[in-house]
Amino acid sequence: MKRLLWLDIAKALAISWVVYFHFFNTCFEHAQFPHDDWSSLAASAVTILRMVWLKISGIGFHAVGVFIILSGWALMESTVRRAESGSLKWGSWYRARFLRLYPMYWVAHLVYLVSPFVARLEPVDSRIILSLLGLRFIDITMNFMYLNAAWWYFSMLIQFYLIFPLLFWAARRFGPFTFLLMACALGFFVRYLMLVVYPQHGFWVLGGLALCRLPEFALGMALGMWHKQSPARVEWFLLRGAGFLAGLLLYPAALWLYHNGITYVFVDFATSSCCLLEIVGVAGIIWRFSGVAKIFGLVGAFSYGLYLIHQPYVIWLGLRIRPISPGSFLLIFVATLIVLSAWGILLEKSTNGLVNKLFPPKKDE
Repeated sequence: MKRLLWLDIAKALAISWVVYFHFFNTCFEHAQFPHDDWSSLAASAVTILRMVWLKISGIGFHAVGVFIILSGWALMESTVRRAESGSLKWGSWYRARFLRLYPMYWVAHLVYLVSPFVARLEPVDSRIILSLLGLRFIDITMNFMYLNAAWWYFSMLIQFYLIFPLLFWAARRFGPFTFLLMACALGFFVRYLMLVVYPQHGFWVLGGLALCRLPEFALGMALGMWHKQSPARVEWFLLRGAGFLAGLLLYPAALWLYHNGITYVFVDFATSSCCLLEIVGVAGIIWRFSGVAKIFGLVGAFSYGLYLIHQPYVIWLGLRIRPISPGSFLLIFVATLIVLSAWGILLEKSTNGLVNKLFPPKKDE
């Protein structure tokens, strides 16, 4: 499968945004900023810039929703290609997917256990067994965020993989638009039940039950189908500025959906979609600069490894450097991102290489 460089760049931007958010939250949790004198024009400008920076930094978790969309997109496009070539066998498909997911996930656990520079906020106990299996939604309040909070994403992802053949059939049977409407109706209904009718712990809506994030995943699948049908039209909208502008205009409305429990039913889909438009729009700019694009593309191609390992490192470092000025924080963040990206790429490439030697890909994979 030929990779789309701009899509990898978007993944790199999304994971960078997630790393930034976790680092920012650690460094500036409970931070007190000085009150500027609004009588001075310069001081007022500084205050406004700081407020904007804090607001934008605080929504960095929306990039996780972008990953859900991009996961659905990539999975749909690759599976359609195999189906059209006549090589799609679901047994082999599952084998390839789980050999891709689990080994690196286990390596991330090993790195967490042996690395001297990670934050260990919880004891290593019997819960690690469920964590290794990816079943973090069992006894969700105790296990979902265990050891490395970012690993909740894995337990959601394997649920999507398990039901993907049904989603794939529905998407091809009904077409991308009708499929997206059906998936959104189901996802929003389940979210409404868990948020309003029979309120459950927020971890279930976050992704403990994958159906709660089905609208985002289905949007990615639909985008993958639309892109395959008309790549020039989709890329024009996403990469030429129209999508970026649309996302910018719609973002305030998406943020308003945090207003109450009923509107919250739709907030993850709305904010993830707007964040996607912003991130892909920026990716379209980077894509035009060959050298920089290749670097971002490499980070994006191995964003899975960086996602799995980054959080304990940035928490460990953030706790040791605070209090810190915003300028110093940004410089340290860039350096940290470079180091963690290199470390994540090394781990993921090495793991994939070892897995391919031990379990050579079959012809239909």
